[in-house]
Amino acid sequence: MSASTTTAPTAPPSPRGRRGGPAPAAPSGGRRRRPPLLLLLPAAVILIPLVAYPIYQLGLLSVLDFGQAQASGGAPTSFVGFGNYSKILSDGQFWSVLLQTVGFAAFCVVATLAVGATLAVLLTKVGRWPRLVLTTAAMAAWAAPAMTGSTVWSFLFDTNLGLVNHTLVKLGLTGFHEFNWFYDKWTAFLIVGAVVVWHSFPFVMVTLYAGIRAIPEEIMEAAALDGANTWTTFRRITAPMLRPILTIVVIQSVIWDFKVFTQIYVMTEGGGIAGQNLVLNVYAYQKAFASSQYGLGAAIGVIMLLILVIPTVLYIRTLRRTGNEL
Repeated sequence: MSASTTTAPTAPPSPRGRRGGPAPAAPSGGRRRRPPLLLLLPAAVILIPLVAYPIYQLGLLSVLDFGQAQASGGAPTSFVGFGNYSKILSDGQFWSVLLQTVGFAAFCVVATLAVGATLAVLLTKVGRWPRLVLTTAAMAAWAAPAMTGSTVWSFLFDTNLGLVNHTLVKLGLTGFHEFNWFYDKWTAFLIVGAVVVWHSFPFVMVTLYAGIRAIPEEIMEAAALDGANTWTTFRRITAPMLRPILTIVVIQSVIWDFKVFTQIYVMTEGGGIAGQNLVLNVYAYQKAFASSQYGLGAAIGVIMLLILVIPTVLYIRTLRRTGNEL
């Protein structure tokens, strides 16, 4: 009678490595985060002083009575605390300029987003060579320095030698003979806004085009089969899927357009007739350098910094949540 053979149960795998040592423990969350922070440390060592020191000097100057006499050493510098801020905030011109700045920035942001989004969708519809030409032209506008672009546009709308006036007169619109586009407040803002949009739309176009190309083609094909036109597809499918990118683009455009300086200063020659086209950056420049009231100019700069902290925080927060639902 043969003995029955029993199979020994299989032992669970040993938590040891090949050589019998203990298996390596999973890295903790703190250790996973430490190397990226260490990699950022060299950049932080350089960037933090470059940003912190000017902000410190700006804040220090804003609480001092510092004008041309103090800058030349002819008079002592005195501490005034919040006196400069009180003087600025009680000035009716400051609030008028702030309102103009907000309105001008809002117009530029909306126009930039509209032009950039339209051209981004157009890039997905045209062939290779038209796409290359359009992208190259947009990159040329983006690469042009603000000073150069503003000067060229000023020549285009020049009263006597401008190509725009010359063309309109040739077309029979004799009312534009020696027409001054920058005499009226709103036409001046409109032209300067067009220059700002011309400089800004390529970033929006390229960013949104990259986002559209990342959308699965199956979704776009399904929308086309359902009979959706281009506008419906963008409004119902493309825009919701691009919401994280659109949020970043809008916040960044708000930051850029709120602190516009070069275009306004160059094209309106320092803020227009009687300061009718002033924005906060140009207003601060005039207070600080044209009037030699450096403390007041610094106070305006600090107020602008505090205003821009809000969209900046939103921008950083959005960047960290780009992959999640906003």
